[in-house]
Amino acid sequence: MRTRIKWIENVSFLAQSESGHAVLMDGAPAAGGQNLGPRPMEMLLMGTGGCTAFDVVTILKKGRAEIVDCDVTLEAKRAEIDPKVFTHIHMHFVVKGRQLKTEQVKRAIALSAEKYCSASIMLGKSVEITHDFEIVEA
Repeated sequence: MRTRIKWIENVSFLAQSESGHAVLMDGAPAAGGQNLGPRPMEMLLMGTGGCTAFDVVTILKKGRAEIVDCDVTLEAKRAEIDPKVFTHIHMHFVVKGRQLKTEQVKRAIALSAEKYCSASIMLGKSVEITHDFEIVEA
């Protein structure tokens, strides 16, 4: 896997993925940015959320669950001093479907966290990551 980061101006950068997609990242105005895109650390958090949501949906579909929606909100705390690494990430899943079973959703989230989600497993080596979920009947 490869990516290329090109400096645009001030603290704005264009991230280009190997698959041909691009995302503009920018720093906070306080750091000289113009708020033109997400911050790099926000991208890291968004990528982690995307990775685990992908897993949970895929696992539930493979288990023939009638899932119609999955939303995961990640809330992260960061260290106060440099490097301002994540110190805690909490993931809250809202899974919507027909007759979803609590154990089925719980297992999908656990499998993502413990076996499949490369991003959260990597971050989990240095960050406390917690999860909870709710099921909404469709």
